[in-house]
Amino acid sequence: MVLQAIFFYLFAAVAVASAFMVIASRNPVHSVLFLILAFFNAAGLFILLGAEFLAMLLVVVYVGAVMVLFLFVVMMLDVDFVEMRQGFLQYMPVGGLIGMILLVELLFVLGAWVISPEIAANTAAPAPLPADMSNIRALGELVYTRYILFFQTAGLVLLVAMIGAIVLTLRHKEGVRRQNISEQVGRTREASVEVRKVETGKGI
Repeated sequence: MVLQAIFFYLFAAVAVASAFMVIASRNPVHSVLFLILAFFNAAGLFILLGAEFLAMLLVVVYVGAVMVLFLFVVMMLDVDFVEMRQGFLQYMPVGGLIGMILLVELLFVLGAWVISPEIAANTAAPAPLPADMSNIRALGELVYTRYILFFQTAGLVLLVAMIGAIVLTLRHKEGVRRQNISEQVGRTREASVEVRKVETGKGI
């Protein structure tokens, strides 16, 4: 238990520090790297809780998504972050108002647990897992049986979003030869082959 507590405080401290550096760093590349570090430490916390599936999900999905986001947005679109920061102060009142609303909502949630302790008793307790089944297997059986339609729908939505991102970021350069499949399929013999009669001893 002592070793588990040490790792918990280590992962939690690094995760909080990395999250702060994400918004405090001036370089967008450094912000992305700090965000990846925060994800890795959050995955360590999930492993300590016994939720190895969520830890794997953070590392595989979120870290990969952040890297793809970094490559597409920062490098391909060539975003001028200096120009974006120039209008930061004019959005400060709106951002502060939204932040205050979120803070009030969080206080209401915490106050509800203190004022009405019976709320915790009314929540449905999770079903206990069999001794011979891991949480990854239990989650897989639940997702691919009861929630298979929602799972497939989410996959289609992500596929459409990926195609839309590729279409929006695609830029055609002049002077570059590209493959035109419809033109290749529609070629005829007359347009592809030309027969010439060459006299003996002379070239074309």
